[in-house]
Formats: sequence, C-alpha cells, structure tokens
Amino acid sequence: MSERVAATERATAESRIRVELCIDGTGQAQIDTGIGFFDHMLTTLAKHALLDLNVTATGDLHVDAHHSVEDTAIVIGQTLKQALGDKAGVQRFAQACVPLDEALAHCVIDLAGRPYAVCTGEPDGQQYALIAGSGVPFSGAMTVHVLESLALNAGICLHMLLLAGRDPHHIVEAQFKALALALRDAMALNPRIAGTIPSTKGSL
Repeated sequence: MSERVAATERATAESRIRVELCIDGTGQAQIDTGIGFFDHMLTTLAKHALLDLNVTATGDLHVDAHHSVEDTAIVIGQTLKQALGDKAGVQRFAQACVPLDEALAHCVIDLAGRPYAVCTGEPDGQQYALIAGSGVPFSGAMTVHVLESLALNAGICLHMLLLAGRDPHHIVEAQFKALALALRDAMALNPRIAGTIPSTKGSL
C-alpha cells in the first residue's frame, strides 16, 4: 500500500496557506492560522480523524477571519483529495453522530468524487455568533463555509445535520467532531475490498 500523504500550498492576495497531511496517522497536529478557535477545531479534526495534520496560514486578519478560514478549508480539501489518490480499498461511506453537552451533530460522508455539501439544523442566530478568546473571532457562519469548501475541493458528498444545540461553541465543536469521525471511517481501508474501487463505475 502506498503511503497516503500529501502537501499543498495556495497563495492569493488575501492569504497564504500550506497544508501537510497523512491520512493514516495518529492524530498529531501542528496548527497555526492566527485564529485561536479555528486552530482548536482543526486540532480536534486531526485528533478524531486520526490525521497527522500540519497547517500554516497567514492572511488579512486585520479585515476579519473569513479569508483565512475559507482558504484554509479549500487547501485542506485539495490536500485530502491528493492524499486519497484513486481511493482503492476505502470504505467510502460513513456517518457519525456526536454529542457535546446539549449539542448533537450528525455527519454523513460519501467519498464519491462528486462534490456536494448540505448543512442544516443550526439555530437562528448561530451565523452571527462570534467565538473567540483574546484573539480574532471565529464567526458561527464560517462553519458552513468550511464544510462546503472542504467538500467541494476534496470531491466529497457531505451532509451535516445539527440535531440539537444552544451554545455556539458546543455546536461548532460537535460539528467538527462528527466530521472527523465520519471522515476517519470513510477513508479507512477495508481489507475485503483491498485494491479495488468501491463503485460500480470503477472510479471515484
């Protein structure tokens, strides 16, 4: 089996992003985006997806976090797609339902090669929540941008349904953990289909 690793860089007038990842890792992460809560979410993603993930991002944080967050998700998606290769032997489909106190998020993934993202169930006002310690805040609206950007650039069909939630931090963290577990299981290699593409078309 070839090692499922990749690295990608992307530079625009708004941001410069570098991502390195290993799909078959142990959940080690080195994350530096300049946005504390987003760093926490990406560390959480790596931990529970068992990805080894290094992310370095610099961007126009004097404007807000939007460009850096969205562009980082784009590059993570591109890097995942590269590391997955032809997807021979992967489980392909997976789902996870994750609680965090009052919040409950359900994520379903298909490594279909046909990008699509559906995000529903967030309570009114979640998109206006600002989550931050002492640094640049992460807007609740950005979670949907992350999921869409990752799915579209990785070639993933992703459905995220928030079943319950009140606290903005808990909602986003439950969503990222559900994403992580669904990704982990979808990308896992199934020995029963080793070397073959899990599709009647013969490609994903």
